[in-house]
Amino acid sequence: MVFLQQVDSVAADTAQAAAAQTSSVLDMLVLGGWVMIPLVLLSILTIYLLIERLITIRQASSNPDAITDRVRDFVRNGDVEGAIAYCEKKDVPITRILQQGLERLGRPISEIQDAVQAAGKHETFELEKRTNLLASIAGIAPMLGFFGTVLGMIRAFQEIQNLQGNVNPSVLAGGIWEALVTTAAGLLVGILALFSYNFLIGRIRRLTNDMERSATDFIDLLQEPVSSGQRKKEALG
Repeated sequence: MVFLQQVDSVAADTAQAAAAQTSSVLDMLVLGGWVMIPLVLLSILTIYLLIERLITIRQASSNPDAITDRVRDFVRNGDVEGAIAYCEKKDVPITRILQQGLERLGRPISEIQDAVQAAGKHETFELEKRTNLLASIAGIAPMLGFFGTVLGMIRAFQEIQNLQGNVNPSVLAGGIWEALVTTAAGLLVGILALFSYNFLIGRIRRLTNDMERSATDFIDLLQEPVSSGQRKKEALG
């Protein structure tokens, strides 16, 4: 019985501490002034963009070597329709790029290469979509924080002037730390946005490299029969 009472007491103390901490955070947000509103919105937007792009990148991820080998087998066996159907079924950036080339088989190799490159640029653009917003947030959030701090300092010194200098250090310190809340919030949002941007760009570059490698292997595959034919002619000559 005593043990249960102790557990209930600890649980109650923990709940009170959590509630006090939440109240303290909310109080700090309020003390930061109206500048905290756009900073909170930017932090929410940053988290949303990070999660949304991560989901997109995860859906776009694939095994480029396995896909290229599979398409190569279809093409070497003369089953172009099977290769196109395989690409449609997979429906990832690499297969969509290869499908553009497969649908143009029989045309000049330069036209096929241009189509593959255009498809690759389009897929890269789709992967990088909205990441520029993260870069903008990384630059804007700290500036908003500094702006809020400047406004807070102005208010603090106006209060000192209104009191005609009859103010103790604690009042001055209180006004200053309240003003610095926006700087801390702006830096926090900026750091999160910058980390998210660099992290996503790194993942996207790896995917782009896989797409470029698969596109190059596909173009080399299309040139294999031509090279073999040329070697035969040279041997007969």
